[in-house]
Amino acid sequence: MSDAATPMPEPAADLLAATPETAYFWGRVVGDGDLSRDCVTVRAADATAADALAAVAGTARTDRDHQVAERESAHDASIVRFEDEYELTVFGAPAERAAAALGLPIDDQPGGYRLDAFADHRPQLIRGILEACGTVCFRESSASVGVSFVHDDAACLETVRSLLDAAEPHAPTEDLSETSSGGYWFGLADAADVEEVARWLYAGSDASGLYSDSRRGKLRRSVERATGREVGSLAE
Repeated sequence: MSDAATPMPEPAADLLAATPETAYFWGRVVGDGDLSRDCVTVRAADATAADALAAVAGTARTDRDHQVAERESAHDASIVRFEDEYELTVFGAPAERAAAALGLPIDDQPGGYRLDAFADHRPQLIRGILEACGTVCFRESSASVGVSFVHDDAACLETVRSLLDAAEPHAPTEDLSETSSGGYWFGLADAADVEEVARWLYAGSDASGLYSDSRRGKLRRSVERATGREVGSLAE
């Protein structure tokens, strides 16, 4: 992480208006959030992302938002990790409006995931989804980077696959598979240029503050191990 203070995004005048900030916010909600009639809940795994989400929502984050969560691996239920988790709650009309406008599931009802409104801010949207429900690893066997998305809702992941398919640069994906815990997952295909995709996803993130420092750092380190050279912060 840079020694310079991470800039904070400005509060959104309207959380449903399409901007880079709201695209990132709703991407995080799609990946690891919940909607009820009068509340949006969104989670983050580090303070950098939690602060950015709170800033976009125009609310304040407190120490009570932080806990250490126990999580099973999506691919092997016998593996349990303990991770930081920051939970942010936004009360009021945005929940029902998002359910109607974006097709997000509300009160455990099925979602339609109509995310075309953010087509002009696709990197920020997918960045938010990746940070919320994605995994990044360096694969020793092939000296390559593995990037996958994991979610309980197959319809959500099919939407993410469509977003990646329409992205520039193109990011080919594998088909959906079931996880050992009953959810679903897919990964970027071997033909995907992960470094190119990573630079596209995180371009401008230093200036905007819309990123998870821990997730961006892990992706950068994995790309560097795979390429054998320094790649910078990925934010240029």
